Amino acid sequence: MKLTPTAVDGVTIVDVEAFSDDRGLFARTFCQEEFAAAGLEAAVAQCSVAYNRRAGTMRGLHWAGEPVRETKLVRCTRGALLDVVVDSRPGSATYLEHVAVELTADNHRALFIAAGLAHGYQTLVDDTEATYQMNVPFTPGHDRGLRFDDPRLGIAWPLPVSAISEKDRGWPLLPAGAPGDELVQLGQA
Repeated sequence: MKLTPTAVDGVTIVDVEAFSDDRGLFARTFCQEEFAAAGLEAAVAQCSVAYNRRAGTMRGLHWAGEPVRETKLVRCTRGALLDVVVDSRPGSATYLEHVAVELTADNHRALFIAAGLAHGYQTLVDDTEATYQMNVPFTPGHDRGLRFDDPRLGIAWPLPVSAISEKDRGWPLLPAGAPGDELVQLGQA
């Protein structure tokens, strides 16, 4: 595996190093020792899958609030999606900055997302599936979110939104204020 940090602190691109022959390919997608050596949370407590029928489907932007320290490893196993991670940690050097990475079933790429970072994606084709590995089980009542279309975030989503949950559409916009106070004002820090 090749682990590449991104411009947003806590987001790492995970590329496989595939062995190919006439049967196809084989590659490791996770190695606890390699993740730990790179300073990434290496525990896996829960795995989930999200299937999306239509291109343009939006999921996110989500994270788990304190005291939950949820990390994620997200991979596209069918189709294609644009994965976006926003630094939602007040006081971070990359606060409210984002990184966008295309994950596809063909590129076998994944994203490691540290605790406290908001994560979401938009599907680029119909019938797209994503898998998640998390270090802790989902904890109801600790979910937090940012609006996917918040102008302060400046995310350029590639397609019009074809499907989104009411919860994701309803996250409040970031208020004007001193940098770092936005999420505290929303009760989401």
